Amino acid sequence: MSHRNIILGIVGDSAAGKTTLTRGIAQVLGLEDVTVICTDDYHRYDRKQRAEVGLTALHPDCNYLDIMQQHLSLLRTGQPILKPVYNHNTGSFDPPEYIKPSKFVIMEGLLGYATRGTRDSFDVKVYLAPPESLRYQWKIKRDTMKRGYTEEQVLAELQKRESDSEEYIRPQRKYADVVVTFYPPDETDSSNLNVRLVLRPTIPHPDFSEILDQGSSSFKPAIRLGLDRDMGKPVDVLAVDSHATKEQVNELEMILCNEMPHLRGFCSLDGNPEIGKLIGTTGELLQSYPLALTQLLIAYHTIKAIHY
Repeated sequence: MSHRNIILGIVGDSAAGKTTLTRGIAQVLGLEDVTVICTDDYHRYDRKQRAEVGLTALHPDCNYLDIMQQHLSLLRTGQPILKPVYNHNTGSFDPPEYIKPSKFVIMEGLLGYATRGTRDSFDVKVYLAPPESLRYQWKIKRDTMKRGYTEEQVLAELQKRESDSEEYIRPQRKYADVVVTFYPPDETDSSNLNVRLVLRPTIPHPDFSEILDQGSSSFKPAIRLGLDRDMGKPVDVLAVDSHATKEQVNELEMILCNEMPHLRGFCSLDGNPEIGKLIGTTGELLQSYPLALTQLLIAYHTIKAIHY
């Protein structure tokens, strides 16, 4: 199947962490081999028009899902597209952009799994599901610092979007191969985040039980593998706490690297300084080992998809 491009989907609600996750995955795959596309570019209406027609950006009718599906089909076979461009700073559209896809295409956004046609275009499907309280914090921070909104405006928009989030965004979780939930260990600390990875049997996952069963009690309780149910179906769950050490996470990462030579440069204890990076609540740059492991796992699946 190496004649075609590999498409990774990363879907989640607004400010769920899609861009942060994508950035590290692209680093692992190699920036020269990655094309990143945001599905916000497929909005049907600009910000002013959305207000006039009374639709939020989360509503399927507010997006050209048919064009997105057509573009996914073209990208999958290596063909170029003329992609629309939505400008979040102005709330309007810029001139379209000519995109010739790289070996890997990451499409991240709100409604990537909304139709059967788009879902079938992805080789690997990831859904981000942080607690709503944390997502609200992230959205307020992003939209006030980067998009010029007041906190009151952001909260009003979140309230306005809630019914569409419930009806159109969250149900997409059931289509994901991997569900990623970053969450704070307690309510007072939202910088050091744990991660809970739901691993559905829709794609073959690495055998994490190999290392967790082998040895070392040193993994527990910081790293755990167990069985659970998600949306009524049985799943494996890999949990990594924020206090897991570099050495603990690195040992787990080596399973991925032993299977996938491409990843080996990212599995030394030094690793790559660009993965696992996130901005803290006060603007400081932080290193998160749970985030780095998540980015490495998704990159592993994206490369492995060549052989699925």
